[in-house]
Amino acid sequence: MDMSRSSTPEAPPQDLWSSILDSVSSSRSIPAKQILLLGQPSSGKSTIASALLQKPVSDEQKVDQRSDFAIGYDFADIIDTLARLSVYTVPSSASSYTALLPHFLPPRTALLQTLVIITLDWTRPWTFVEELETWLSWVEAWSKGDGSRELEIIREESRERLQSHLQHYTESSSDSIPSNSTLSNTILPLGPGTLTHNSAGVPIIVACTKADLIDDGNDMVAGTSGMGSMVKGKGGEWEEQTDGVMQVLRTICLKYGAALFYTTPQPANLQVLRQYALHLLFMPPAPSPAMAASTEVQAPVRNIFPFNQKPNTLDRDRIVVPAGWDSWGKISVLRDGFDAKMWGEAWERDLDTEDEQGEETGAKKAYANLVPDQGSKPPPLPPFNNPTPEQAFLAKNYDENSKKGDRDPRGAFRNPQDFAGAAAGIVGPLGSSSFSLPNVERALSEMETGVGGIGITTNLGSDAARRLAAASRTGPTAGGRATGLSALGTSTAGSLSASRSPVSPSGSATSPSGSGGASQHEVLQNFFQSLLSTKDRGTGGSTRSSPAKPNGNSNVPEES
Repeated sequence: MDMSRSSTPEAPPQDLWSSILDSVSSSRSIPAKQILLLGQPSSGKSTIASALLQKPVSDEQKVDQRSDFAIGYDFADIIDTLARLSVYTVPSSASSYTALLPHFLPPRTALLQTLVIITLDWTRPWTFVEELETWLSWVEAWSKGDGSRELEIIREESRERLQSHLQHYTESSSDSIPSNSTLSNTILPLGPGTLTHNSAGVPIIVACTKADLIDDGNDMVAGTSGMGSMVKGKGGEWEEQTDGVMQVLRTICLKYGAALFYTTPQPANLQVLRQYALHLLFMPPAPSPAMAASTEVQAPVRNIFPFNQKPNTLDRDRIVVPAGWDSWGKISVLRDGFDAKMWGEAWERDLDTEDEQGEETGAKKAYANLVPDQGSKPPPLPPFNNPTPEQAFLAKNYDENSKKGDRDPRGAFRNPQDFAGAAAGIVGPLGSSSFSLPNVERALSEMETGVGGIGITTNLGSDAARRLAAASRTGPTAGGRATGLSALGTSTAGSLSASRSPVSPSGSATSPSGSGGASQHEVLQNFFQSLLSTKDRGTGGSTRSSPAKPNGNSNVPEES
């Protein structure tokens, strides 16, 4: 028999490994559900995560000051691997953390399988509205994703499912009629203020943790005992404020089709939250339009995780408000004077960034009037020390000194006539005050009276004294020298005894006595010139006069 074969082999399918993995994944019927746990630090997220996964709280999770991961993750199997439940935890609302979530939970694949739980801490009730606005805005942005056509279809399917769940809600009872079901094709429209937001229909639960601290009767520091100064001992005011907080939260949850729970660390309380979380995760899809148009009575669609807990709005530590039960009328019954419509409009103004600067009050400002901020404030900064600029400081002192001429040392050089009687004179040998020292006056006085020899050495120095003593013992030269010194002494003593005269910048000083026609400056110049000329002749001249010899021979010339 003739067997024919194809000459060319068949090409392998593209992306072979992806097709194999997809076939294996579809063969397994275990669904995967995710819970996204959002909240600020120390708001009780770890306690709720442990209760959802039915795992004990570790010692590390009990410590408040612990290190959180950028994205926390844990998982558990539900009812013998009927489904796998994963819990993702975000440590805070910082954009560096929330930006990572779309990589782990892309809305295209995770939107229909994800439940969002927002935790609010009752030890900081003044932050409720602000945190809700932050987290709910993020959920809206996350559900929009990349805006693709495929994602828009998934968003529409999710919203129809949530809307159907709200419209078909019935309270649990002891009758055989199951809750969350319908025996008729008649669907009532949603009430006012219900599901006006949450365009993607994401199931949301708002969990107010540490509700056992609301009724704490101890007057503790604000931020450590629930409502701080709003303690139980204040009667009507305390109840009015706590009821007002609940009414505000219920109004906001109603707009997003969300449920409201108050939780405590008690296991029974957390178990109720877990049951309702599973109830929302396994929410049945919305009926098809063909089934809705049919006139026949449809069989009830059952939830594999029914929730039989009745709503509770009276027990402050066990509040249970399921999605689909609440309405504006029920909210207003709790406390008279509450306007749910007004709070809804105020919330809309806060979300609309264009009207933030308007005159009408937003929800955050109105809530701040209801619950004042009692959190710990950072210490105020010290007052700013603004020093005087350097040039301004110097200009100020310059103006002050310019008005007082005696404080400016340059004034003597500018106008010496203004400082005739000033104590400070010109620095240097030409100033009149430089020769008012007692030693100089005494030396000149002794020279005038003819006292020489050894007595002068203590006043003028050893070298000058020896020359003066030798000059006094010589012949005609010595006599001439002595006569000059006598005249010097007489003139100098007379000038020093008189009042000091002003000195000009050129160095000339006039003697008030005017004796001998010689000024004080000329007399002093002659005196010091005689000393210098004597020294020059002894060192550089061809001949010099030797001092008196011990044997009496004096004035003997020597060859150099």
